[in-house]
Amino acid sequence: MSSIGEFKQELIKDYNVINNKVFGIGAVRQRVEIHDEKLVIIAENKRVPSLSYLKAIDNHTGELANHYLVQGLKKELLDVLTTKYNFDVNAIFKDYDVKAELSCTVIILKKHVHEYLMS
Repeated sequence: MSSIGEFKQELIKDYNVINNKVFGIGAVRQRVEIHDEKLVIIAENKRVPSLSYLKAIDNHTGELANHYLVQGLKKELLDVLTTKYNFDVNAIFKDYDVKAELSCTVIILKKHVHEYLMS
């Protein structure tokens, strides 16, 4: 990567591909922020209709399905971060607010982001 801006754009593309793969729907809008060793991805996402339906039928099953989909997204994202960008990842956190249709993904690396991009 020749710049932070290019990295952010590439990560947005990768994140959207992963969202499509896992949830069958991409993000409406995304933003990546970098804070030292942390990457924060804020995304506006439409709720997956089948999850809403499943939750209405059986709340526990709907929550369980959502949990496993989020775990799948985190696994796919970890794979991209480690293989494509050669990042050493400490943790990935993800949450989604149904009412606001916003998700937040926080990635904590072992080193400052710039150290990975400059090497």
